[in-house]
Amino acid sequence: MLNNMKNDYVSWIVITGLILLLLEVSFFNEGLIFSLLASGAMVYFGRSLMPKKKGKVLFWVGLFFLLSSVFSMMTFRFFLLAVLIYLAYQFAQSKKKPEVITPVLQEPEHEVRKEMLIEKPPLFKNRLFGHQETPSHVYEWNDVNIQTGIGDSVVDLSLTVLPKGETVIFIRNIIGNVKVYVPYDLEVTLRHSSVIGSAEVFEHEEGRVLNQSLYVQTPGYDKAEQKVKIFTSMMVGNIEVKRI
Repeated sequence: MLNNMKNDYVSWIVITGLILLLLEVSFFNEGLIFSLLASGAMVYFGRSLMPKKKGKVLFWVGLFFLLSSVFSMMTFRFFLLAVLIYLAYQFAQSKKKPEVITPVLQEPEHEVRKEMLIEKPPLFKNRLFGHQETPSHVYEWNDVNIQTGIGDSVVDLSLTVLPKGETVIFIRNIIGNVKVYVPYDLEVTLRHSSVIGSAEVFEHEEGRVLNQSLYVQTPGYDKAEQKVKIFTSMMVGNIEVKRI
């Protein structure tokens, strides 16, 4: 019952927030969409021009205006107030009815053998800021599954030995570019989506568009013994897949 109340509370917050956002954009702050798009474009193009000085200036100015627009939104203030009220309510409930944990001791019927696990270091880590790329020397491959904030990711598959079967690269990004270099004998499929950006996959190019979704695949992918499946998702950025 308590979980249902929590779910209902969150649902009402989301529904009310969407209604407030619609009202704010329609009647109270008609220039909000333009402000968000303009500041987002400044961040994107500034990031593309880095490390040049004008790129840094454009990026940080755009980020400042983007955060200023978000913090000044009535909808953002509503969500912040709702979170504070929810945390205060949870704290009050925990004081009224503190959770009591009673240990239950039970003799095991038989000895359970622990399963051995091998932990492998990932090639990439989840980062809010920063550039990441595979080593510039021969390295051991591990499938990639990361989500990042602002920064570029570069994956070079020519310096590793891929296992037989399907290799997976899964990258979710807010702002930044993704580059994947693949050997000539490797079959590839790509599923890509972005709000603002471009895509270049071998000879296939998609110019700068809004709300882009792309799905491409090399002809011999289904029957290949070695192949790589790439998933990329980003708000602002470019995807580039090249042979090397």
